[in-house]
Amino acid sequence: MREAAILLTACVVVCLLLGSSQAARQGQDVRCGACRALVDEMEWAISQTDPKKMIQTGSFRINPDGSQSIREVPLARSEGNLLELMESVCESMGDYGERSTDPSTSRKSYIRLKSRTGEAMDLSEATLDSRVTSSLKFACETIVEQHEDEIIEFFAHETDNVKDKLCSKRTDLCDHALLMSHDEL
Repeated sequence: MREAAILLTACVVVCLLLGSSQAARQGQDVRCGACRALVDEMEWAISQTDPKKMIQTGSFRINPDGSQSIREVPLARSEGNLLELMESVCESMGDYGERSTDPSTSRKSYIRLKSRTGEAMDLSEATLDSRVTSSLKFACETIVEQHEDEIIEFFAHETDNVKDKLCSKRTDLCDHALLMSHDEL
């Protein structure tokens, strides 16, 4: 009888550990998906800004020699514009849904379900669930809050592989994402 109780207790502990590790993986998948979606949304918003528009940055104080430390930068990648975009970027998480779980990795990924241009989209592999979109939105808001400086730095200066550089290498939100194709979220 005592051996059965020990065996039952061991089974319960193993089940709890497996359940908590699966929950941790799902949480990581959501955070990774939110980061990758955030990058896509920021890149799209930046692309919608006229690349010819410039803004003056720097100090407007006059130096002792009579000069000013002012420089012009593209408006799209200016700190002020990026901060403004970050204020609303997480609202777009409502346009994302969960893609079918990858059978080889058991990882969840996320896909945009609503077209920005109104064209039809293939939604056969995705499901729209309010719990998923609210989880993505919460994860996005947390990422913006915790990594604001990194996000601004990357979008102000980087243009190549921002998803991998920001979400995997800099923040470790996607430790598995370097194995994903670049169009997956």
